[in-house]
Amino acid sequence: MVEKDTVSRDFRKQVLGYGLTTAEIVYRRPDRRWLLQTYVWQDYDMFPDFPALKDFLAFWETRLEGPLFAVTIAHSKLIKPAELRAVDGVLRLH
Repeated sequence: MVEKDTVSRDFRKQVLGYGLTTAEIVYRRPDRRWLLQTYVWQDYDMFPDFPALKDFLAFWETRLEGPLFAVTIAHSKLIKPAELRAVDGVLRLH
């Protein structure tokens, strides 16, 4: 059960500066190297270093058989400084 006043982990990340990162990963099929396939990855990550994405890609390269072909990244901060304010000591969106 979630408490009423509990702030989600994702919201805490956004307040700390994380933004929503989407990566389109194009890779070669392990059984048919000539065939390319797409995988979409999405998580909160820090621009410009993208540590979560780098960890995922390192996992991919060491544990999965499909070699990477291309990675395209899109990133957006969902909460910007002007959209967040403290009300009675509590951070709230307006």
